[in-house]
Amino acid sequence: MVEIQQSPDAITVNVHFSRADTTILENDSLQISQETQETKELEEDALPVHVTDRIFFIDLANKQQTTIPLQIFELEDLEELHLEKNLIENIPGDIHRLKKVKVLYLNKNYIHNVCEELGELKYLQSLDLSSNPLSYSSLHIISKLQALRQLRLYDVNLDEFPVEICKCLHHVELLGLSGNNLRYLPKEVVNLRQLKEIYLQKNRFESFPLELCHLLNLEILDLEQNRVSFVPEEIVSLTNLVKLFLAFNNLLSVPDTLHHCRRLTVLDLSNNLLRRLPPSFKQLTEMNELGLSGNNLEKFPRQICHWMSLCLIYLKNTGLQMLPSSFTRLTCIKILDLSENFFDEFPKEICAMENLEILSLDDNQIHEIPPEVTGLSNLKCLGLTGNRFSVFPEEVFLLQSLEKLYLGQDKGIKFMTLPRDISKLQNLKELYLENNCLEYLPPSIGLLSNLEIVDCHNNLLKELPDSICQVQGLQRLLVQNNQLFQLPENLDNLQKLQLVLLDGNPMTDPPVEVCSQGNLAIWEYLREKRHQKAKATKIQAWWRGQMVQKGLGIFAELQKLLKKGKKDKKGKEKGKEKPGKGAKGKK
Repeated sequence: MVEIQQSPDAITVNVHFSRADTTILENDSLQISQETQETKELEEDALPVHVTDRIFFIDLANKQQTTIPLQIFELEDLEELHLEKNLIENIPGDIHRLKKVKVLYLNKNYIHNVCEELGELKYLQSLDLSSNPLSYSSLHIISKLQALRQLRLYDVNLDEFPVEICKCLHHVELLGLSGNNLRYLPKEVVNLRQLKEIYLQKNRFESFPLELCHLLNLEILDLEQNRVSFVPEEIVSLTNLVKLFLAFNNLLSVPDTLHHCRRLTVLDLSNNLLRRLPPSFKQLTEMNELGLSGNNLEKFPRQICHWMSLCLIYLKNTGLQMLPSSFTRLTCIKILDLSENFFDEFPKEICAMENLEILSLDDNQIHEIPPEVTGLSNLKCLGLTGNRFSVFPEEVFLLQSLEKLYLGQDKGIKFMTLPRDISKLQNLKELYLENNCLEYLPPSIGLLSNLEIVDCHNNLLKELPDSICQVQGLQRLLVQNNQLFQLPENLDNLQKLQLVLLDGNPMTDPPVEVCSQGNLAIWEYLREKRHQKAKATKIQAWWRGQMVQKGLGIFAELQKLLKKGKKDKKGKEKGKEKPGKGAKGKK
């Protein structure tokens, strides 16, 4: 999973590769959908009125529960129970009555001990006790759960993994131990022969656990954010390996033998000490995602150009200055991160990648964009913040599919104007122009009907165009630290506008004290201002009417003209009547 986040100065492409176990990325519990069989989900603190009801699934997550409700233990058919994110301190002995339970989530509570009765749940297949202050001495109970397939013990302050679990649980397929203090795994871990996924992120491993190389069914191996300095050649035995995560370690190299893991599709080696990749890596032709960010590469690893299925490449902060011509072979790429490098030209090798959707070139030394960029017909997100543009690169207007544009200019020459042709980007949803010298936004910005976010903080804006009130989808307007003193009077008509940041502006209309109270206060001010304006207009119109009727003041002359006009009209009417009378007399 690639997560695109907005930072104050640039587009940030975070390397969040897709893992099977999402709990290692965030400790939020998994949201498991209701099975097709007959199930009933509890609302708030509600429990079944009739315990004879056949309940298969109950979700009491995040309900401020201090204990497990006793009524739950009467549900003989219960198969899945969610109690994560509560205040539970103990697992009661009655837990053994849930004889058919298969899935039990108790993560993010305050549980200290695993009770003996938990070991009687002979059908339990998935257990999550993560983020609890568990006593190590009670963990041996878990070894009695012979049917267990998934065990998650993230963030439980483990210094060592219980040997009993390794000896007894022969059917475990997923083992989650991230966020602990492990320095090694017991040699008995080789008994987990059915293990397919192991998550060891954020521990204290200084060497690659050699025991893992004996787990021949392993498909996902995560050792990110440890202190590992080498990978053993024995990794060649893991021929079923599909995803390997080794980011944020101290690797100086990776073994040539890794190329024998031909099923490998995801490899994250970001933020290590690598200078090159083994030449034999070109044989990893199933590769789909690659992370090399944060390694000081000597040159672009050309082996990558043999991976025709590659979709995601992260090469942020790798010291690159150019791409090889063979890079054009990678026609399947959808996400490409080349930020924080030394490109002084927009790489033309990219321009033919019609499947590219996200491109980050932030913090390079690019000074212009070639017209060939029009070949990026599916590009949705473009990051160009922190480059060396002397004028606004209008070539971006050729990218008709663009939805997010990042052009903050914290380096180089600041942009003085935003071209009116910005309206050509009719699919644009997010526009980031922070740290420039813009004094005005063009009225044509009101034509961007899909726009949701405008970020122009740290500029010199003196006013916002009234046309911005036409952008009905606008949700966030970030204009702090400018020269604004007033807002468009109809800004409150934007019903989807959730956030307006005005800090650091010399506001008088609304005044600073109103702006500091947030959106609701601003909207109330604008509505009252319109009401008073409409009222004043009516009074002024009435007053002028009275002055005209009475011929007073500056309206005296107007009154004379009106009277003169009436006299002239009467004179004309009399003149028309006289000829008529003479004609009648002759007859």
